[in-house]
Amino acid sequence: MPNGGILTALYAFHSHDISRGILALAFLLVVFSCLSSFQIYSMPAFDSFEAGYTSRTNRPCSIWVRSGFRVFFGFVSFFIGVALPFLSSLAGLLGGLTLPVTFAYPCFMWVLIKQPTKYSFSWYFNWGLGWLGVAFSLAFSIGGIWSMVNDGLKLKFFKPN
Repeated sequence: MPNGGILTALYAFHSHDISRGILALAFLLVVFSCLSSFQIYSMPAFDSFEAGYTSRTNRPCSIWVRSGFRVFFGFVSFFIGVALPFLSSLAGLLGGLTLPVTFAYPCFMWVLIKQPTKYSFSWYFNWGLGWLGVAFSLAFSIGGIWSMVNDGLKLKFFKPN
């Protein structure tokens, strides 16, 4: 796998046998995926901004205020991405640390909220999936630390590679 990810590998290995239109479509779909996932995963931040605004002003957010919050958050995210270009080398570690939010916590929360009968199939199933998520999180975090130790972490602020 060449440096630069799957799109670089797609272009490096298949640019001669795939039409340029298909390659452009693949790149556009990645851009669309990133833009849409940014909106989805940023919703807690948007909700927090709007809740703070409504609690301070005692009135609902207008469309202009919501748009302003989204533009501001996008600007801050872009600034962090440009100012800290080495965050991609931390991706394995950060992904491993945030993995329980997706894999483990929902299973544990289900057991605590629904309170199935102890030692039933659903009780074992959710506890097993939860601990499997925790094990994956530990493995990915250790792998992220291992790759940082092997490759090193070059801190260059405002200097992308």
